[in-house]
Amino acid sequence: MTQAPPATESQADPLIIAGRSYSSRLLVGTGKYRDFDETSMAIQASGAEIVTVAIRRTNIGQDPNEPNLLDVLPPDRYTLLPNTAGCYTADDAVRTCRLARELLNGHDLVKLEVLGDEKTLFPDVLATLGAAETLVADGFKVMVYTNDDPILARRLEEVGCVAVMPLAAPIGSGLGIRNPYNILEIVENAKVPVLVDAGVGTASDAAVAMELGCDGVLMNTAIAAARDPVLMASAMRKGIEAGREAFRAGRMPRKRYASASSPLDGTFF
Repeated sequence: MTQAPPATESQADPLIIAGRSYSSRLLVGTGKYRDFDETSMAIQASGAEIVTVAIRRTNIGQDPNEPNLLDVLPPDRYTLLPNTAGCYTADDAVRTCRLARELLNGHDLVKLEVLGDEKTLFPDVLATLGAAETLVADGFKVMVYTNDDPILARRLEEVGCVAVMPLAAPIGSGLGIRNPYNILEIVENAKVPVLVDAGVGTASDAAVAMELGCDGVLMNTAIAAARDPVLMASAMRKGIEAGREAFRAGRMPRKRYASASSPLDGTFF
């Protein structure tokens, strides 16, 4: 009898969102690329299985005369995550999610973001909470973009969001994780997946997020704005994997003084 091949690290440690398992813990966006060909190549290099799409900015069938993103990112290969980027009110965000559900034949997994400021793109947390309550009541599975406030993260979980996604830094800034202690507090208290969303700039930032215990990272600009987006997507994939393995392995304690790698105890002289 032929034995099944051993499970890979990602298969043995899946990301589970809304009851579905994923091998990759890297989620990617589809904006800011030169064209759909580059989008497709970068996403393939990233290994991502969940791909987020800005419904207000990307054609997924609204305009039959324009190129359709779904032609290069087919829904039978990727889990599409419609998002409400560009929405500044709860009503607009709810309306956008309902449009996505209509366009995608009842698809109910969405990324909610309600922005409060055009300069920083920080979330309007009160509007976000209100929109989340409405969408959950309407049958949506809501992954929610928020700030790094542990109290708000808990409230969003309590209203029924399937994942909480605190920012690491402002959207598109590439500044990396500015407040790791808040992220850690959210991770340690959450009962739903926590994914860093926004602010990652390079692979080491992604690794740090994973080493903190985050369940995944969602990014777009860090890949799309790189000099070589396809190569950066590959780097991000490796950074996510390395960070997750390091978290599971458990790092050594930090010490003020040296400790010899090869101790003198038990030597033969």
